Amino acid sequence: MKKILFSFLLVSFFLSCKDVAYKNTKIVGKTSQIDSTTVADSTYIKVIEPYKEKMIKEINTVLTYTPIDLVRTDGNRQSTLGNLLADLAYTRANPLFKKETGKDIDFALFNYGGIRSGIFTGDVTNRNAFQLMPFENMLVVVELSAEKVQELVNYFTNGNRAHPLSKQVQLTIRQNGHTLKIHGKPFDKSKTYYVLTSDYLQSGGDRMDFFKDPVKLYKLDYKVRDAIIDYFKSVDTLTSTLDNRVILK
Repeated sequence: MKKILFSFLLVSFFLSCKDVAYKNTKIVGKTSQIDSTTVADSTYIKVIEPYKEKMIKEINTVLTYTPIDLVRTDGNRQSTLGNLLADLAYTRANPLFKKETGKDIDFALFNYGGIRSGIFTGDVTNRNAFQLMPFENMLVVVELSAEKVQELVNYFTNGNRAHPLSKQVQLTIRQNGHTLKIHGKPFDKSKTYYVLTSDYLQSGGDRMDFFKDPVKLYKLDYKVRDAIIDYFKSVDTLTSTLDNRVILK
């Protein structure tokens, strides 16, 4: 009898181990209102508090100082903040690109709409960097044909926005045309140029379609925001002016 019972239990065990196909038959949702009457759970607060304190400390860490307000609206086709952003990105990215390729970036271009906040007189913190660039955009370099560079310039001159353009460019805009110099040399229609931008713009963001399908694309594995923070850490004082990179006649 014991053998029969054991055999029965053994068979039952193996049958219970068979794969069973479960099917969801019902989904129930519940809305929990969170307002002033909600009581905080002290257990969770105790776990979260150290991380919260660390985050607050880091976000308010002073990186540098600015003696003037830096904004995107204080110039015509250029701005102190746009100039700073384009120049610092070039400064941080060019050594990486040169190490990889042995070549220099020709210039940098970003978009006006990508500047999400100004930086105002006083201490500059990590918070300012995150407010300025809240996105996870990465820096990339595109090798553009002369034809694509001309499309880029046409986009810039036909619009009425101060897109961040680095100081390696001298662009004179007239009513009947424009003159372009890069690194002090006249634009050469027979060569390609290396342009620094973000992966968002390279994919055609803000209608910058000239960045699509470049001769070659280089990914630097470096976030725009990280470049901003690293530059802020490297200088005691931020300086930026409206200069001759864009001249209107």
